[in-house]
Amino acid sequence: MAWRNAVVATNVVGAPAAGRGVFPRGLSPRAVGMAALLLTVSIWAAFALSARALSASTLLPADAALLRFGVPLVVLAPALWRRRRALASVRPGPAAKIVCGAGVPFFLAAMFGGSLTSASFVGAIVPGMVPLFVSALMVARGRGVPRGTQGAGLVLIAVGVVALVWRYAVPFDGDVMLGSGTLLVASGLWALYTVGLKEVDLDPVGSIGLLCLPSLAVIALLVAVGVLPTGLADAAAGDVALFLVVQGLGVGLCAGLLYAFAIRRLGAERSSVVGSLSPVAVVLLAIPLLGERPTVAVLVGVPLITTGVVLANRRPRTPRDPEVSPDA
Repeated sequence: MAWRNAVVATNVVGAPAAGRGVFPRGLSPRAVGMAALLLTVSIWAAFALSARALSASTLLPADAALLRFGVPLVVLAPALWRRRRALASVRPGPAAKIVCGAGVPFFLAAMFGGSLTSASFVGAIVPGMVPLFVSALMVARGRGVPRGTQGAGLVLIAVGVVALVWRYAVPFDGDVMLGSGTLLVASGLWALYTVGLKEVDLDPVGSIGLLCLPSLAVIALLVAVGVLPTGLADAAAGDVALFLVVQGLGVGLCAGLLYAFAIRRLGAERSSVVGSLSPVAVVLLAIPLLGERPTVAVLVGVPLITTGVVLANRRPRTPRDPEVSPDA
């Protein structure tokens, strides 16, 4: 059970009240939950697309990171000030997992990997491999092993990733293989973040603050000392606006909150199954938005990864383990 809870929590940084007042009144709880989930999938897809689009924009990785971590802090500043004691009391170990797992190392790895591969690779590898990495972390900590279809799902994920990169391994394409390896690192970091979230006693706003405060400080320091260059002052206004909305407001604030709201309305299993469609959405959106054409490797690998994520998030039911109510 601990293993499954961690896998389902892969994309959760949410709140029970998230989504309140966002959707029109009169909709059923299930319809509202589905709307929140579809918005979340769209934001996840937008993250993958923006990782690829960064290389063609006037922004540099440090600029995108400043927007990603700075915007949530500006929006949530009063609420974070009220939570300053709770933030200060977080143990260093879990805090390090959160900051490294979803902060600057993860962000730069995802952006760099996306610049060398494609949006389809980002959308499939980063979220797709997380269940496998989380499983490895849970087993290493003695928290149980995958059961039933969960194990089959992990195998399918691994096979899907191999299918995705195989054509670039023989003959060898150094850029794509380096990018794919970097995306695997990003996925492993996100799994670490997932485990860290379960070790802290913070509400969603506090979790966002714990991630963004040190991350913004690190990226600002790297820019100040010249380790990372910045071109934010000379960047095109359209590029700044795009990344501010997608990375700062979308990924930084909305995705986790909406996903948690969807879980409360639809149940964790149903939410994780629909949420696994994110790689498919990335492939479809990359065609008109980025001009990418799905290769045979993508057409084979992405469905395998998506099916694997669905199976990995399924819980073997027993007579004592009833289905989660959609209105729970």
